[in-house]
Amino acid sequence: MTILWDFDPAAVDTYRFALGGDALLLNSAPRVSRALEEDHDQLLVVIGPDIDLDAACELAERERIDRPELGVILLRQRLDVTALAQALRCGVREVVQADDQTALADAVRRSLALTQQLSGHGTNVGSQDGKIITVFSAKGGVGKTTMSTNLAVYLASTGAKTLLVDLDLMFGDVAISLQLLPHGSVRDVVAMSGHLDDQGLQSVVTRHEASGLDVIAAPADPADADRVPSHVIIELLRVARGKYDYVLVDTPPSFTEHVLAAFDVSDLTVLIATLDIPAVKNLRIAINTLDTLGASKEARTIVLNRADAKVGLKPDDVEAALKAPISANVPNSLTVPASVNRGVALVLDDPRNPVSLAIRELADHEIRRRFGEELQNGAKRPFSLFGSKR
Repeated sequence: MTILWDFDPAAVDTYRFALGGDALLLNSAPRVSRALEEDHDQLLVVIGPDIDLDAACELAERERIDRPELGVILLRQRLDVTALAQALRCGVREVVQADDQTALADAVRRSLALTQQLSGHGTNVGSQDGKIITVFSAKGGVGKTTMSTNLAVYLASTGAKTLLVDLDLMFGDVAISLQLLPHGSVRDVVAMSGHLDDQGLQSVVTRHEASGLDVIAAPADPADADRVPSHVIIELLRVARGKYDYVLVDTPPSFTEHVLAAFDVSDLTVLIATLDIPAVKNLRIAINTLDTLGASKEARTIVLNRADAKVGLKPDDVEAALKAPISANVPNSLTVPASVNRGVALVLDDPRNPVSLAIRELADHEIRRRFGEELQNGAKRPFSLFGSKR
């Protein structure tokens, strides 16, 4: 059933063409919230043209956190750019002119289709059961993007269909790290919200020819970060899951709404730390936050980058501070910044480098084997650069 939030007692009849005759008419925000709490099968809220914009946005923003699959459509007597931008930022799926019944009917159809996708029942999200891996650090400068790009390139080079999404929407470096000239970006997906399919997904993908990796770059303009609602990220990742074996997500060093959306649909979170007190402290806070959000402890792995750096801390100190085991230690090497500056992936450019071997082992045993992929040579460990402590 559709909830119609409107002051007009005749609103159900007014919008009958688009909503049908069984819409539930409610005249206040508390009544709408109560109805949503009591019936989790509600799929859509249509907000009438006379409802205050701030009140409408407040409801949409609150509900998208608890129920990202719920659609919210806003009706306005007159469309203007300012109201449209504010509404979309708050999680409203579409803003429609109130007297355009055909446009409202189309918006309802698109919203219900997106809700089906987000609920796992969509018809155009593909047949694969790909795995989403989010790479995160609560501090910048720890090598997170280098880790993301090299993990993704290596997985693609094994023959797995792999996509890397740059979710650092303000200052993403994935494209430049791989010397790519992006054909599109995450920002372009917004226009396809509600009806994103494989063709739309491929229209914003840039291919890394050396490995076969597909990349969706961050927007070129940092201001575009505010123009990408979190529900778009969820839709993007769910559609990508149906088309790829692995979807890796590179993130900014903060808990943005986009990062939280990625966590919600991820099968594995790779947490990166280095041997310095701020990085360890921030990662401890990040782990506590994930625990508070109810994230699975089994669906995360901790990687210590530059683990052999002589800086006064040892891996055991990090484990003690984090109260969690380190799954992988990646050594320090000057070849890493050199490869970044040349725009090449170290795992391809120098596959026998100790860092490359460590990243390959991380991919093999924390990603491929975790998700049931058969490894060659009986899944033997290729090189003992680090140990697994379980």
